[in-house]
This record gives sequence, structure tokens and C-alpha cells, in this order.
Amino acid sequence: MFTKNNTKGGPRIVAIGGGTGLSTMLRGLKLYTTNITAVVTVADDGGGSGILRQDLGILPPGDIRNCILALANTEPTMEQLLQYRFTEGMLKGQNFGNLFLAAMIGISKNFEEAVKKMSDVLAVSGKVIPVTLDDVRLVAELENGIIIKGESQIPVVQQKENSNIKRIYIEPSHAEPFEEVLVDILNADVIVLGPGSLYTSVIPNLLVDGVGDAIEASRAVKVYVCNIMTQPGETLGYTACDHVKALFEHGLKSLDYIIVNNGEIPHDYMERYIKDMSQPVEYDKNQLESMGIKVVEENLVALKNEFIRHDEQKLAEVIVSLLK
Repeated sequence: MFTKNNTKGGPRIVAIGGGTGLSTMLRGLKLYTTNITAVVTVADDGGGSGILRQDLGILPPGDIRNCILALANTEPTMEQLLQYRFTEGMLKGQNFGNLFLAAMIGISKNFEEAVKKMSDVLAVSGKVIPVTLDDVRLVAELENGIIIKGESQIPVVQQKENSNIKRIYIEPSHAEPFEEVLVDILNADVIVLGPGSLYTSVIPNLLVDGVGDAIEASRAVKVYVCNIMTQPGETLGYTACDHVKALFEHGLKSLDYIIVNNGEIPHDYMERYIKDMSQPVEYDKNQLESMGIKVVEENLVALKNEFIRHDEQKLAEVIVSLLK
């Protein structure tokens, strides 16, 4: 049995995604195991990551950085430093952690070596790896036929067009997976997809050659952590079943469990999210179970910096409990 803070010999968990959702979950999981592999999308082209990607020709470092910090065992001041965002001058908007990783790339043979060195410096529990080392661009086709190129443009144009996303794909279409990704997926005890932006954080990983097939071939317990709230520009009006259908349409072949939130959202938060065209993700348990997926219901609401997030400790408890 796996218990909190008794991580020796813990379960082999592969967490697939990107963005805030993945890093939040990792903070909870590292309390139960050091055998964590975070497989991270590299399709980001906005903000500071996008600037470094364009200027230096490197893979976007933002999601990688966040996952490294989530799994790091370091002093609060160091984490605060690596999350610091410059507010003035030529570096305005740039994150120091991104610059740290960019500098590490400069003194390393390649991107993957730089990620490993940064992980070693910060005493990371487990490892963080990019899903591919190829320079990929995310493309969306809307139901009205409009094509959107670039991850950062997808939610912007989608809201402007007011047309649902029909499909997501990458250019080039045949991106090679990073060598350790398939190996770790095949050897995992648990594979967790999400939480995070459905079309721009989770699904992009499934578009890399071999990832969906490896997940299906693995004997691991396969889990999807559904978002608590719908996301403007991506999943407006989506139910939990709609999220799952989108995963299946983009390369996932089966799921054992879906974890959904049944906790209430405080009224003031609800009002604020509704103004932003966001609402709680509803779920039909019978419909999900008819697809062969077991539904795990839990109050997972955590309120952080005026945002609704998953409670990292409760979520980790639920995921680990699925192995018992």
C-alpha cells in the first residue's frame, strides 16, 4: 500500500499534459512516489516561451519549467526566484525560470540534457520530459471550416468565430516521440491524462506518433482527470463526456477511469467565471459508464489566487487509491 510521504518503491506514474493543470497535480503526486514521469507538450508558442522559441530556436520552456518546479525539492526562495517575471525593460514579461533553462541549453549538448541538468540542480522527484524534440506547431480546424495556426491563436480565434473546434493536428504531421516517452508509458502502473486545457495541453501529446498506441498497449491503469470548469476558446458548453469523446477522436483508444469534481463552487467565484463564459463541467455518470469508463466522484475544489484549481493532495490521493 502506498502512503503519503512514504515514497520509496512508489507506483510508476506517467502524467501527460501541460500547463497549470499538470504542474498542480504533480505537486500532490510527489508526496506518494518518486517514480513520476511528466510527459509535457511542446506546442506552446505564446508569451515568454514563444519569444524564446522564436529568438533562440529552442523548444518552448514554460510548461517544462513549471513541471520541474512542481517536482522540485528546493527552498521557497529558489522557487520564487525561478517563477519571477520581469516587469520592466527589454525583459518585460519574461520569466526567469525560462531564461535559466534557456541558459542551461546553451551549456548543454541538447535540450534533453539541459532539462536533466536543471532537474538535477533542483533535486526533482522523478523526471520531466518533452513528448517530442521536433519543432511542432499546433493547428485547429473549426466546424465552420476556419483553420487556426499556432497554439496561442486557437482560443482567441475560436471565440471570435464562435465555432466549436472540429479537430486539432500538428505540423509536421509525423513528429517523433522522445525516446523515453514510449518506454515509460509501457512500463507505467498508472497513466494520467490531464487536468489541463483539452485541446492545447492534453491532446497535443496524443498527436505525436506512437503515443496513443503505447498508452493502449500499456497494462497501466488509464485515468483521465476532467477539468473542473469549461474553458472559453476551447470547451465552452462541454460535458465530461464531450471531453472524453475529443480524446478518443484524437488518438486515445480506451480509459479505465475518469475523475470528476462533485464539489460546489463558491457563489462569488461562480459569478466571476460565468462573466468569462466559463461554467462547471457537468457529467452524466450513466453515459460515461456506458462507454466502459468507471466514474470517480470527489470534491476536488481548491481556491488559489482567485482561481479554481484542483486540490492537489486530494487528487493525488484519489489517483493512488485506484491502484490499491
